[in-house]
Order: sequence, then structure tokens, then C-alpha cells
Amino acid sequence: MAISVNLEKGLDKAYENKSLDEILAAPPSALAGLTEKHDEQLREALGIKTIADLGSNKYFALAGVLVALGNKQG
Repeated sequence: MAISVNLEKGLDKAYENKSLDEILAAPPSALAGLTEKHDEQLREALGIKTIADLGSNKYFALAGVLVALGNKQG
């Protein structure tokens, strides 16, 4: 089953037409609103170099679960 997702507003313009593998391997600044300065800070503070690292980071994953649970309460 094919899945289509519009990520235009979530990605930097340079990454809008990239494959999922290319996006996951891209630096966090490929996400709209983040800059190369954020890349540097994430790398230095948490060892995050790619979007895949960011999405699989235990702190961000836990925060996402907590937010989702909070949204279910109300």
C-alpha cells in the first residue's frame, strides 16, 4: 500500500522533493525553522547529526509520547 504525505511546510525547500532515505540522512536543519546553528547545538549537546538521530533520540521520543498521552486526557 502506497502512502503519500505532504511535507512541504515541514521541510526546508531544498529537501521537499528528496526521498525519505535522503531526508532521514539530512541534518536537522532540513526541517523548516531549524538552522545550521541548531545542527551544531544538537550535535554538541546530544550527538544528533541527522533527522533520523533526532527522531530516534530517547528524550525527544519520550517527550512525544508524553504529549500524545496528554492530548488523550483532555
